[in-house]
Amino acid sequence: MILLSFDIEEFDMPLEYNGEIPFAEQLAISRKGLQNILKILKDNQIKATFFSTVVFAENNQDLVNQLLSEGHELASHTWFHSDFEAKHLLESRLELEKLFDTKVVGLRMPRMSPVSEDAVSEAGYFYNSSINPTYLPGRYNNFNVSRKPFWQKKVLQFPASVSTMLRIPLFWLSFHNFPLWVYKLLSKLSLSSTGFLNIYFHPWEFADISNPKYKLPAFTFKNTDDAMVNRFDDFIKWAKKNKYQFSTTKDFLENWTQKK
Repeated sequence: MILLSFDIEEFDMPLEYNGEIPFAEQLAISRKGLQNILKILKDNQIKATFFSTVVFAENNQDLVNQLLSEGHELASHTWFHSDFEAKHLLESRLELEKLFDTKVVGLRMPRMSPVSEDAVSEAGYFYNSSINPTYLPGRYNNFNVSRKPFWQKKVLQFPASVSTMLRIPLFWLSFHNFPLWVYKLLSKLSLSSTGFLNIYFHPWEFADISNPKYKLPAFTFKNTDDAMVNRFDDFIKWAKKNKYQFSTTKDFLENWTQKK
């Protein structure tokens, strides 16, 4: 089973590199990318999960309503992408439910940041997909974390997928920078090992982010925009040709818990 997810957020990454990008431009880039994502998913008739900040959702209600009407799952990416307080866990879930009349049961923290599982549970979430079970310098060291779903107190943790050997993360950066055949091979091995592939991307990857004023390192925007659209569509068609199925995270984890 392949679980595609997208962190739909204000494109604030240039600020991490002392770049410049107005707020309206952050939203415009992510909006364009989300439009491209929804078209690919619709053309291929597959479902995915979208972790949205309240800020992005408030400013793009038409697109969030569209993704819900097309059968995708809406989950929380908290309130802001670059500012977090514990109260945002509950507040973001309630606000998304209020804005779009849908049940929100999933959480992903911005930048996969650590968070109190007591706070996540108290905020009413069923699952948290905020762990990358690998080592990423300057971000996290999770080599000892299980690669499969596991309960942590009352919250079901759903780690992002990594390779079977060396725990190479199969997230957006590797998708952009590895030869696609290598990424497909690592994905196939991970699928065979765990029974699922939990991978995540962002709308801005499907838009033009090559502006020099953003000051982004080349590895962040390699194979973005049209190249990403084509690359992603190719990956989905490869997966379907190999008879892999797709699901929202919520549906997959509900089935997983019933079988345990």
